[in-house]
Amino acid sequence: MTQLTSDDATRTAETPAPDPSSAPARRRRGLPAPLALLRPGQWPKNLLVVPLALLGGGWHGGGAARVGLALGAFILASSLVYVLNDVADVERDKRHPVKRHRPLASGRMSITAAWTTAAVLAALLAPALHALGPGGALVVGAYLAVNAAYSWKLKHVPLIDVFVVATGFVLRLLGGYEATGRPAEMWLVLTVLAFCLVLILGKRRHELGVSGTGHRPALVGYSAHFLDLVLVLCSGLAVVGYLLYLRTESGFGPYALLTVVCALLALFRYLQVVVVDGGGGEPVRTLLRDRLMLANSAVWGALLLPQLAG
Repeated sequence: MTQLTSDDATRTAETPAPDPSSAPARRRRGLPAPLALLRPGQWPKNLLVVPLALLGGGWHGGGAARVGLALGAFILASSLVYVLNDVADVERDKRHPVKRHRPLASGRMSITAAWTTAAVLAALLAPALHALGPGGALVVGAYLAVNAAYSWKLKHVPLIDVFVVATGFVLRLLGGYEATGRPAEMWLVLTVLAFCLVLILGKRRHELGVSGTGHRPALVGYSAHFLDLVLVLCSGLAVVGYLLYLRTESGFGPYALLTVVCALLALFRYLQVVVVDGGGGEPVRTLLRDRLMLANSAVWGALLLPQLAG
């Protein structure tokens, strides 16, 4: 059985379970059921990763327009994955304090309607893949295959579960590069992989303390202490990868190295949210709503964009 440290046990006792009447839960219930099923709140994951391929000059030669098309394809593909995942997990979601308010688990939408929605998404995705060409279609297809394997079985395998989710983000980045026609920068791929592992592991740590292993069986393979260790490891790997990316990418000037401070601050803040505040259950919300994160991102952009313009 997973063991928590004494500090984590105390924090868990002091941290209430997710409140179904909380603001995030109310917002999810307020959306029309077909839209809520697509989880639009998760679409920023695509927006934060796919356009990274534009860094270093990828916007030239119509690259920006093609990346926009790839972004749309991944929004459709990820929405399709969310629908299929909710169909597969409907019974388990009914026992979760927050996920029970999802359209299928709450009964606001039928399984038949969900399958119809999935068919519509697939029909919309097909022409987008055709427009992307064989390379782009292959990357999006790999994304769908990886997530299908995750929903079928891999989500229940400790360690494999987090790497499969992180692989989905790497495929988003590779899809962006495929759209620009430029070779992928391997140091940026490493950075995205490591940073996404930090976000996913932080989410697992939060789930371990709040809901235990009942909703996510893979949590039996984790402990708070183990997750703290791998969070530190992945954080260091993310910073090193980002530093090497800046040093090897010709599109950046020397002042871009100052953004490493921003990268460190972002990681420190997220770890603070997870370890000190007992948060991290919604990584996207932390990235897009936390004031310190937003201020840091603004400084990051102010330092980086002039380098790209030059």
